[in-house]
Amino acid sequence: MRFTNHIILILLLAVSLLSAGCGKNNLDETKDWSVQKLYSEARKQRAKKNYEEAIKYYSLIEARYPYGRYAEQALMEQAYSYYLSEQEALAISTANRFLQLYPTHPRIDYIYYLKGLADFHGRRTFFDRLMTGKGDQSDRDSTSAKRAFVSFKEVVTRFPNSRYAPDARQRMVYLFNNLAKYEIHVAKFYYIRGAYIATINRCKNVLQQYQRTSSIEDALGLQAMAYKQIGMTRLAQNSLRVLKKNFPKSRYIEKVDKLIVTGGKPKVKTMKKI
Repeated sequence: MRFTNHIILILLLAVSLLSAGCGKNNLDETKDWSVQKLYSEARKQRAKKNYEEAIKYYSLIEARYPYGRYAEQALMEQAYSYYLSEQEALAISTANRFLQLYPTHPRIDYIYYLKGLADFHGRRTFFDRLMTGKGDQSDRDSTSAKRAFVSFKEVVTRFPNSRYAPDARQRMVYLFNNLAKYEIHVAKFYYIRGAYIATINRCKNVLQQYQRTSSIEDALGLQAMAYKQIGMTRLAQNSLRVLKKNFPKSRYIEKVDKLIVTGGKPKVKTMKKI
């Protein structure tokens, strides 16, 4: 009995010492740091690409010194650090928080640009997947691309003299053209599966929302084919007439003519052949 009590005493002492050691290791070495030192360390860690460490120091600044220029700068750089570490959702949410807290900040243009970049690169394989026929064919796939377009548009329209405006404008053009191609891709997806009404709706969207893009030819051609498939010959002929006028050498003309004249359904094996 005495031996057992001795063992228990030793175990309790060991646990006590271990706890004391852990407590010592968990002491916050930054508790007496000034805001300048926290900010300097955050920048140092970010330069070393230790983004998680940098984010930790930026968060400490916001928590301990919530007012003043350091808090504003820390929140801005925290969003950028999330972007650099490929945590796009956190970059966007942090940027949105900055916009709510500091709506008149002189670098608002940068925050909108950063939001655009986060959405742009957050779906960097989006168009590649779609153009190769892989992945889901739903609207949610294009959500981030549309958000990126809106953010870049904020930069271009509200801050036309911003240093970020030229690049934002170029990215808008890229997104605009590829969002139109995405709509056509989905229209082809529906056409192959016999969902002709859905095909027509997608084509109408391109004709209304994405004018002056190369996808207009596809929209007119697919729309004419889909109209004929559901027996709306007059509308098919109208689409064909506009197609011939604007794209006299279009690859769709022969296919649509065949459908209208013979009612035959062309064999389609892949999207690329439509």
